[in-house]
Amino acid sequence: MMIEAGPGNYPDRTLPQLLEDRAGMTADAVAYRIKDRGLWKPTTWSEYRDQVEHFALGLVDRGMEPGSTVAILGDNWPHHLVADLAAQALGGSGVVLFPESTSDEVAYVLAHAECRVVVVRDQEQADKVLDVIDELPDVGFIVYCDGRGMQRYRSQRVLSFDKMIDAGRARAAANPGEYQNFVDEGRSHDPAMIMYTSGTTGRPKGAMMSHHNVVAAIVNFFAVEPLQFGDERLVFLPLAWAGERYFSTAGHLLVGYRLNFAESPETLRADIREIGPQQLVGAPRMWEDFLSSFELRMGEATRLKRAIYRWGMDVGQSLVDFDLAGEALPLRLRLKRKVAEFLVYRPVRDQLGLLRATRVYSGGGALGQEVAKYFLSLGVPIKQMYGQTEAGITTTHWDKIKPETMGQPIPGVEVVINENNEIAHRGPSVFLGYLKNPDATEEVLRDGLLLSGDEGFLDDDGHLVVVDRSKNVATLMSGDRFSPTFVENKAKFSRFIREAVCFGHERPFPVLLVNIDGDVVGRWAEKNRVGYTTYTDLSQKPQIIDLIREEIVRINDSLPERLRVGRFVILHKEFDADDEEITRTKKIRRNLVEQRYSFILDALYAGEDSIEVEAKVTYRDGRSSVITTRLNLMDASKEAVVSHG
Repeated sequence: MMIEAGPGNYPDRTLPQLLEDRAGMTADAVAYRIKDRGLWKPTTWSEYRDQVEHFALGLVDRGMEPGSTVAILGDNWPHHLVADLAAQALGGSGVVLFPESTSDEVAYVLAHAECRVVVVRDQEQADKVLDVIDELPDVGFIVYCDGRGMQRYRSQRVLSFDKMIDAGRARAAANPGEYQNFVDEGRSHDPAMIMYTSGTTGRPKGAMMSHHNVVAAIVNFFAVEPLQFGDERLVFLPLAWAGERYFSTAGHLLVGYRLNFAESPETLRADIREIGPQQLVGAPRMWEDFLSSFELRMGEATRLKRAIYRWGMDVGQSLVDFDLAGEALPLRLRLKRKVAEFLVYRPVRDQLGLLRATRVYSGGGALGQEVAKYFLSLGVPIKQMYGQTEAGITTTHWDKIKPETMGQPIPGVEVVINENNEIAHRGPSVFLGYLKNPDATEEVLRDGLLLSGDEGFLDDDGHLVVVDRSKNVATLMSGDRFSPTFVENKAKFSRFIREAVCFGHERPFPVLLVNIDGDVVGRWAEKNRVGYTTYTDLSQKPQIIDLIREEIVRINDSLPERLRVGRFVILHKEFDADDEEITRTKKIRRNLVEQRYSFILDALYAGEDSIEVEAKVTYRDGRSSVITTRLNLMDASKEAVVSHG
């Protein structure tokens, strides 16, 4: 029951106008569900539409001028979508921030976007705004959704979401037709959303998207990757991520599928299994975590279960090899697949909540081929989505499975590879420009093309292959060019490695800075009777160093000899967004990491065995202190490996 649309035939409607259409078509159908105290509580489309009207009029009643910008901060919650649509209904825009944002990051976005109102999920997020409220003269008031802990706030600038709804309901009764007049005045090419880039190289930029941009992006995507009315979606990724916001607003309104909101981030995994969504969108880190956590569970299973699982995965790898080669399966392998489906693949998909999933995607970065092949062997073909904050999704659909690519361009989008091998594209989803930054807009919009900053090419099947960010592609002293991201993704396939950053530009060979997965490696250490006190202590244990070296040797075996990792170090700490080493979307700020750890890189290339660093450590009892520790700088050679079985 999709509102009539198709590539080149985009509804000339704003998102609030589409909400009016949807509520009129399917008023009593469930629009979304919230999990509260273990129970799923439904809200119908007519109720959803009324919430948006009442919140919008509540904003007007509190003195917010139409056309203003509303900020939204906190873990995913339907109130955030209500606030987003309410701002748009009043001719303004919504800005969603990542829930992990610090007060300084919040202050920058609120000031840059001149936000008049901030809607927060709870007390934790309210405190971030209140910490910097004196620096934000544009902010009129804060609206909180969860009232726990908010009773002590006496300020007239802090209001509850429910009171805003009540005020708007009273205004609607006293002024019939006021809201509808606001909605009717909207135009599809008006700004609807300001979405901030991840800021890997500097301050995030605010990409202004019109209603038409957002609707066109989803219409083009659903032309080849459709969902149906009544399908289930879990609002999984943060709404600050463009893809999630598109699916949860424009896609939701156009198709009418149900949105589901988990009770908390801690219940997400269980909720996926309970809902059994038809579509699931995750970032590469999520799929890597799924793989690591399941491998960890299997490592603790009985010997028989481990043997059956390993047998099934070996069969799955053979199936994948035949599929990718386009060859017919021999009879013996077809029979093995049936047995493995019953014993391994279906139970694993059930545990992951993917039994009903027909549309499974990875976006926000490159997914390692090994991870993609792992899920493919389970019967879960993860399609990579390629796009930009500035234009939504550009490619994803397949005519045949090719895990090393980003798929083919979706209808309505033209992908162009320019003379510098840079990926560019044009289409109706390309943004209006950067807020208050015409120079940056001119740098990326040229002759109707949006430049991506990524290097890549289209293969013989028309699939997009992304090599790396253009500025990241490295050249060794030998003249050999390589993609650090490609090496990093191979490293992160290991369940023991949480993050890896590869360097080697104008150096003799690549090196790796590694973060171990503290939970997985910690359990391995306990199982193998390796005592430790902190993450820092664990990272430098000889047994752990040998364990990681085995993984890097495995990676090197799959790389051309001239591009193999020569040396590595396990860092004493995890890369941290609060330390500005990674973005809120989990992307490495490569330049900052290279600068901050340049002394370690220099020592690696100098052939040194170890180096002293200062480390802040947290003990198991919660105590923390700053200590001086010694990092071991290691060769990635087979000869140095001690096998651990």
